[in-house]
Amino acid sequence: MTTIESEARLRADWERAGQGHVFQFWSELDASARSRLVACLLQIDLTQVAALGALARDPTPPHGAHRFEPPDVCSLARLALDARGVERARARGVARLRSGSVAALLVAGGQASRLGYDGPKGAFPVAPVSGRTLFEIFARRMIAARERFGARPMWYVMTSVGNDTATRAFFAEREWFGLDPNDVFFFTQAILPALDRAGRVLMSAKDEVFLAPNGHGGTLAALAESGALAHARARGVETFSYFQVDNPLALPFDPLFIGLHAENGAQMSSKVVSKRDAAEKVGVLGRVDGKLSCVEYSDLPSLLREARNERGELVFGAGNIAVHTIERSFVEELTRGGLRLPWHTAAKSMNVIDSAGQPTRVDGFKFETFVFDALAFVERSVTLEVDRACEFSPVKNKSGEDSAQTARAAQCSLHADWVRRANRPLPPPDEYGVHPVEIDPVLAEDAETFAQRAPARPIESERGHLWS
Repeated sequence: MTTIESEARLRADWERAGQGHVFQFWSELDASARSRLVACLLQIDLTQVAALGALARDPTPPHGAHRFEPPDVCSLARLALDARGVERARARGVARLRSGSVAALLVAGGQASRLGYDGPKGAFPVAPVSGRTLFEIFARRMIAARERFGARPMWYVMTSVGNDTATRAFFAEREWFGLDPNDVFFFTQAILPALDRAGRVLMSAKDEVFLAPNGHGGTLAALAESGALAHARARGVETFSYFQVDNPLALPFDPLFIGLHAENGAQMSSKVVSKRDAAEKVGVLGRVDGKLSCVEYSDLPSLLREARNERGELVFGAGNIAVHTIERSFVEELTRGGLRLPWHTAAKSMNVIDSAGQPTRVDGFKFETFVFDALAFVERSVTLEVDRACEFSPVKNKSGEDSAQTARAAQCSLHADWVRRANRPLPPPDEYGVHPVEIDPVLAEDAETFAQRAPARPIESERGHLWS
C-alpha cells in the first residue's frame, strides 16, 4: 500500500468515526506537518475515542445512595501493641527483599513548571543540604536497598511523552546515580485526546491533536503495553512498590509494609496517614458499597467527613498518600485484554483552535484512570497507617503548603530527630526553628540504623550538616 493510500484509509477511518474534522486543514499543511498529524492519529484508538465521547456527552455519574464504611486500618497504635507481630512481618519483608522479587515502581511523568523549574519534576533539587534531586534521593534508596539486602532491585520509572527524553538524558548525565543501567527500565505513560462536550476531538494546532496523560491508573496499562510486565516476570519480580515522584520521604523498600502485604496474601495494599483534620481535602481509604476504594473528599457526605469514634479520631481519617504494594500477577489480571479500571472525566477549559484555525478556549474533558480504583478488584489488602512526619511531604506547589520549602523542612525535622536521639551534634536552627541537617539514605533510613552507623561528625557546609 502506498503512502497516499494509507493516508486515505486513515482519513476514511476518522470520518466514519465522526471525527473527520481533524483533517480540516490538511491542504494547508506541508509534508512535515502532515507526517506529524498522521503519526499522532495512528496512535489513537478510535474505539476508545467513541467510548470516551459517550462520557463527554453525559459525564455525570449515576446518582444514588452509597454505603460508606471505614477500612480495617493497621494503625500506629495497633502496631505498638503487637511487637512480636511487627517483627514477624518485618522478617517476612526482609526475606522478600533479599530474594530480589520486589521492584520499585516510580510514577514520574510530571514537569516541575509549577515549581518554577524547567524540566522533569524528578530533576528538581529538594534535599535540604546536599541539593540532591528527587531522582537522586530515590536512587540513593535503591543503592541502600542493594547494600542492605544483598540483591539488585529493579527500578521501573514511568515517564510521560513530554518528559521522557529529558528524564533519560538526566539519568545519563548523572551517570545513573551510581546504579547499573540494566537495573532501570523506563516506560512511557499513554496520552489521550481531549474532547469537547459533544465528544469531538479537540485540536491544539492545525497539525496537532490536543493530548493529555491518561491518569496514574495508566501506570498499570503502560506496564503491560511497554513490555515492562514481561521484563519483570523474566527478572523474577513478583511485587511492585508503587510511589510518586513528588514525595521525597517515600520508602519503596519498607520491610514492614512488604511483609504485612505478603503475610496477608494481598494483591494490592496501601499506606495512609491520619488526616490533619476533617477539612483536609485529601482522599481517604474506605469501603463503598462493600468494595475497598479511595473516597474523594467531595464524595464523602459531610456528616461522615466530620464523624469521630469513641477515641475522638476521625472515622474516615485514613488519608491516601499514593504509596502501594502491588502484585505483578494482579497487574497482569487487570490489564489482560485492556485495562479494567473505570474512566473519570475532568472538566477543563483548554487552549485549542476553532474551526477557522484560530486560537480559542473551549470547555471540554480530559480522561483519567486512577490507580487506587484497582483496590475494588482485590480479594485481600492491607491498609497500613504510617507517621506523616516520617513518610509524607509532597512537593506540589511553588510556595505555601506542600511546597519545596515544607518538604525540605520535613526532611530536616525528621533527620534532626535521629541526630538528637543518637547524641550527635546539630547545627543551629534557622529563623524558622529548623536545624539544617540531612542524612544520606545509604547511611541510614531510620533512627536505629543511624545510631549504629553514624560517624562522629558530619560534613559541615554553609547549608548545614550532611551525614553520609
